[in-house]
Amino acid sequence: MAIPPTYAAKSAEVEPALSPVRARLHRIEITARTMFTLVLVVAACWLLLHLAPVLLVLVTSLMLVGSLSPAVEWLEARGVRRGFGIALVFAILFAVALLLITLTIPEVLAQANSLMEQEPLLRERLATWLSKSRVTSSLASSLRQIKYSALLGSSTQVALSTSVRIAEIVAYGVGAVFLSLYMMIDRDRLRGALFAIVPRAQHIRLSRITLNLERIVGGYIRGQFITCVLMGMFMFILLTAFGVKSALALAVLAGVADVLPYIGIFLVLGPALLATLSLGPVVTTTVAIAILIYEEIESRLLVPMVYGRALRLPSSVVLFALIAGGTLMGIVGALLALPVAAAILMLIEELRVELPGQSESIEKEQRRERDVVSEQEYTLRTEGLPVLEAAAIAVEITEVRVQEEK
Repeated sequence: MAIPPTYAAKSAEVEPALSPVRARLHRIEITARTMFTLVLVVAACWLLLHLAPVLLVLVTSLMLVGSLSPAVEWLEARGVRRGFGIALVFAILFAVALLLITLTIPEVLAQANSLMEQEPLLRERLATWLSKSRVTSSLASSLRQIKYSALLGSSTQVALSTSVRIAEIVAYGVGAVFLSLYMMIDRDRLRGALFAIVPRAQHIRLSRITLNLERIVGGYIRGQFITCVLMGMFMFILLTAFGVKSALALAVLAGVADVLPYIGIFLVLGPALLATLSLGPVVTTTVAIAILIYEEIESRLLVPMVYGRALRLPSSVVLFALIAGGTLMGIVGALLALPVAAAILMLIEELRVELPGQSESIEKEQRRERDVVSEQEYTLRTEGLPVLEAAAIAVEITEVRVQEEK
């Protein structure tokens, strides 16, 4: 059968047009450099996971440095030598810690022991209250059948594991304190080493980042301390007014739990309500309402006043940071989640990382112009100077600019 000429001509035109498409091949080649980089990344992740306690000690030391440095600088501004100021600040810190441990720990342990002895009675009262409703009657029966031996294991194993854990925490804490002491003593050399590995064109930005990190960390630590102390004092006064015998132990628990936003309120409310069940429903309801009112006042008034600009994070970022930190490192990760999130947002802003949907503003343009002026001043003042002196000048220029922007 003969092919019509017109069809043959069209086929001849189409085939050359399609031939390049057929010949186009995508080959993926993994070079030796890519494999080496991948191996380095995997090795670095493995090393970070195994060095998590060491990194935690380092982060804790940096947080202590950030929170204690303003006190040392305040003493320096009043003519006190830096070495003597550091010794004085750490001596006061040790004295306060020793005083708190001496006055509170024995009493807290005694009250906690008394609270544990009353636990079966409190649990039975809670089960009786739950059994009055059909909806919670099954929960009441489950509450009565709780066997702590099955949940915790033998008392010897629990005591041994708890002792080992406490010893580890104490050792890491002491190591973090001494590391922060050495970092404050060797501040100039450490800062010079950091500035030495960064090009001089970026020294102003680096000094601003370090000052912002110190502000974030110091503000977070001081804010947590103030809010925790206020929560503990409020709980102690409230429970003592209603005659709760274990008021001090519950107040210390409330102060510690207050470091966790959104979650800490449940850790505060539950034990307090259990301790007031024996005093009647009126007292329990009053205590619950008082705690909820205080929590609202703290979140709306105290937290913005105490933290200031140190941790201005959206609620969604706070919640996501807490979940991520808690998932990765448990309670310690949740404690570090907020300053880490604030530091990441600060780095995004300082490094001028353009986020999707973000437009250029007049404020950012003005900041960029001030950065250029500061960098030009820094270049003129540090020409031919060693890195230690140049780093001090960069910090001085940045501090002056921060004061002008306030």
